[in-house]
Amino acid sequence: FLPGQGDETLQVPPLEDAALMQFTYYSYNDMIHHLKKIEARCFAVARTYSIGRSMEGRELLVVEFSDNPGEHDLLEPETKFVGNVHGNEVLSRQLLIHLAQYLCTEYLRGNQRIQTLINTTRIHILPSMNPDGYEVATSGRNETDHRDNAENIDLNRNFPDLTSIVYRRHRQKGHRTDHIPIPDSYWFGEVAPETYAVMKWIRSVPFVLSASFRSGDLLVSYPYDLSKHPQGNDTFSPTPDHKVFKFLAGTYANAHQTMFIKNKGCGQRGANSRKGILNGAQRSNFAGGMQDFNYLHTNCFEVTVALGCERFPNEEELFLSWRDNQEALIEFLKVHRGVKGLVKDENGEGIKGARISVRGIRHDVTSGENGEYWRLLTPGIYILSVSAPCYARAHKRIHLPPNMGKAGRVDFVLRRAIPEGNCTLQTTEAYERFDPHNQCERYTQISAIGQRSGERAKKPWWWYYFALLDGRATTWLLKEY
Repeated sequence: FLPGQGDETLQVPPLEDAALMQFTYYSYNDMIHHLKKIEARCFAVARTYSIGRSMEGRELLVVEFSDNPGEHDLLEPETKFVGNVHGNEVLSRQLLIHLAQYLCTEYLRGNQRIQTLINTTRIHILPSMNPDGYEVATSGRNETDHRDNAENIDLNRNFPDLTSIVYRRHRQKGHRTDHIPIPDSYWFGEVAPETYAVMKWIRSVPFVLSASFRSGDLLVSYPYDLSKHPQGNDTFSPTPDHKVFKFLAGTYANAHQTMFIKNKGCGQRGANSRKGILNGAQRSNFAGGMQDFNYLHTNCFEVTVALGCERFPNEEELFLSWRDNQEALIEFLKVHRGVKGLVKDENGEGIKGARISVRGIRHDVTSGENGEYWRLLTPGIYILSVSAPCYARAHKRIHLPPNMGKAGRVDFVLRRAIPEGNCTLQTTEAYERFDPHNQCERYTQISAIGQRSGERAKKPWWWYYFALLDGRATTWLLKEY
């Protein structure tokens, strides 16, 4: 409900009691405290939940904003922000905490813009994907260059490399660039528990739009991150949805205070950007990135926002960063563009797993529970096609005008082409195969070990190796350490 509507009245705390932003770096415990405080203050529209634990047992805590916290509302888009992927890139962590505080406070104050945003969008904010790396970077041990997690894994190089699969198949007839299964070989490599937790999260929530936050540049980059050129060479490597990604990146850059200004970037890469946006492969060519994984494995479109040249700016600069990014964060979340709708059969039942195709764009999205789908598109005229096993394909021609500020509703009713008893469904076994070697149990042990035994006291390098062999903490080995 909205304040002032209906019989219920939302009690707004006095402004002086509000969780005013503190422009200082929070420790892990401080961050958890402030996120829980937001949940308590804005209980009607906010909740916190954990998606897993880090290598050393720290919670990966998400704060969610919605008019129906904890529930997916039909045709309401799911969005996410992910910060602090690299331990020493600390600005994003604080920025996303400030955003959560701002959304809560402004909702309670009756800010109509923020209330409309929260009432029409389900927003998930993960301020810190790498809390262990953050603690090292801020420990005062002169390790502000530490970007990896506690296992010395770069989390933004740790996702399955699906982009290489796309490049290998690009000459094959009917090759796909969507919902590519995770190769079994991936699980034999070094998969960080933080990466594992985020992948499960991405697969379990029907995200439409996402941004992750970095430092080291001042621009927004978009997929692909891996160059299509065999030798790398930072070659322009666009996706089939290049126009959509340019629009998403431009939405953030144009709303930022300075990002869109020429020559405001850092070094040569920033100079190569156009109005603050740049193809990922031209920025930093690498495999296993999170934004490529989102695009190639799910329905979610993700961009990467680089917040500035300094990875660890002074606390005095935190307020300036919030001022520069505040409007861009809100504008990005307001992107309700393209089409949405339901795919149903002739009896009105939703069809899960239907493929929604756009003529001329070799990248499909699929319908979820109740036949619901979202398809981000820029203004233009498109031919949409919807197909599902045992049903006749349906087509519609649509026009999205430039001044259309929200997604258009386009529903489909599919006619059964093969009688139900004779229908053979296409297998999705390869796509559904996640963690076939039961890595989850191993990560549960890792987190439990990290949380016990002196609560993250410093251990020698061999500690986790021996602990993983049988799940027991090898405390006797520490006697001589």
